[in-house]
Amino acid sequence: MDGHVVTHMSGGQLPELTTGRLLSTWQLDVPALLLVVALGALYGYGIVRLRQRGETWPPARVAAFALLGLGALVVATMSALAVYDHVLFWPAAVQNVLLDLVAPLGLALGDPLRLAVEALPEGAAGRVRRAMASRLVRVLTFPLVSTALVLATELTVYFTPYFETALRVGWLHELMYLHLLAAGSLFVIPVLTHEEALPTWCKHPVRAGLVFLDGIVDAVPGIVVMTHGTLIAGAWYLHHAPTWSPDVQHDQQIGGGAMLSIAELVALPFLLALLFQWARTERVQTVALDQHLDAELALATAKPTASVSDRGQAPSSERVRPWWETEENEVAARIRRQHRDT
Repeated sequence: MDGHVVTHMSGGQLPELTTGRLLSTWQLDVPALLLVVALGALYGYGIVRLRQRGETWPPARVAAFALLGLGALVVATMSALAVYDHVLFWPAAVQNVLLDLVAPLGLALGDPLRLAVEALPEGAAGRVRRAMASRLVRVLTFPLVSTALVLATELTVYFTPYFETALRVGWLHELMYLHLLAAGSLFVIPVLTHEEALPTWCKHPVRAGLVFLDGIVDAVPGIVVMTHGTLIAGAWYLHHAPTWSPDVQHDQQIGGGAMLSIAELVALPFLLALLFQWARTERVQTVALDQHLDAELALATAKPTASVSDRGQAPSSERVRPWWETEENEVAARIRRQHRDT
């Protein structure tokens, strides 16, 4: 079985999961493969469209989308995690956290929505913008709603019959994969790339706070799973556990610990990506402000104002003060400072 694609096997047929087998054992998951191919093809099509117009797309975004986003999908659904998830709980737990945390982060860093808007013809791009700004999308991506959906999804998976039923029913297992990916994407993609779907008050400082809060919330399922006294899908795993596996309760504790560790590890790059985006936005705004300042300053100095006569009398026409002497804003303050300096 090592080093090549395997088909589904019962617990009694699976050899002990070693580090070597964890890295070299794979199985084919056709629905997951079709999703990966479709997402990759659409993303590649967008890049090709831009290149045909002489434009480029950042290689770092391509790498994040392909390696972290699509790569996490492949690992979660077709690696040894997928081979052993029916006989051990901890591979299933790692699968799920890859799907609802790691893969959405990679896909969001690839900025597929902006790529679609820039690559598509104007009519199609307009339809994408309208869809992303629709009432339904705004409700689902509202930060507190999307965070609650991620938490509710994970708790529903583990503390209702959903997970154990999915282990028995193949199509429901695939639907659970998609459910986890969609729930995670509803929070990550708008926060990192699609500001139009967020409320106007949700600026970068607020989003940084929300990401910090989300990191705390994402730790909850792992802690609950790790400390929960009742076995999750206990009847299934007690029946299918191979002889070489750890105690089922210990297996669940390992799974909860893995969920907690991965959630906290993902929170840091998520926050760093948002802070980097925040700094870049500030630089762009500063450049635009400086350009506006230069234009206003040139206009102001080109039109000198009337002066008071030598005897201290007012001029024949009332002196009109320039706008930057009367208004209270950042541009006016900069012009006043420059006039004082000169």
